[in-house]
Amino acid sequence: MDLFTKGILPFLLVFVLIFAILQKSKIFGEGKSQIDALISLAIGLILIGLPQPRDIIIAIVPWLAVALVVLFIVLVIYGFGGEIDASTKALRLPAWFNKTVMVLAIVFVVILVITVTNGWDTIRGWMTDSSIFGNVFLVIIIAIVLWIALRKNE
Repeated sequence: MDLFTKGILPFLLVFVLIFAILQKSKIFGEGKSQIDALISLAIGLILIGLPQPRDIIIAIVPWLAVALVVLFIVLVIYGFGGEIDASTKALRLPAWFNKTVMVLAIVFVVILVITVTNGWDTIRGWMTDSSIFGNVFLVIIIAIVLWIALRKNE
């Protein structure tokens, strides 16, 4: 069972995802599925050979599955009262809903990766080191001021 969960499944997940991304993006050109497969195979084999990245993926995937189930339930509940597009016969989601789900998904994945990789200790160390925290805070303030000053009038 250990070989299956720590070897075959992470390899298949990474292989299929990398292969799909390479096929969709056509980085190496049209009809180069053999090259895409070889690159995906190499990345998948490298992944299962290195325990730390493999363990991160093994820890993250169940939580992503839980998040997808929660999102599915939210969409089902929304579907009971949502609008149906007459031309496509599909559920029409408002723009704010799509943006909200995207922002929440990004925040969820960032927090999940930080938690799985024990990055909270590193972040806490940065916060306690006043010189780094002060510099980062100053850069954030400058970026906000520049964004406000340079944005187009709406």
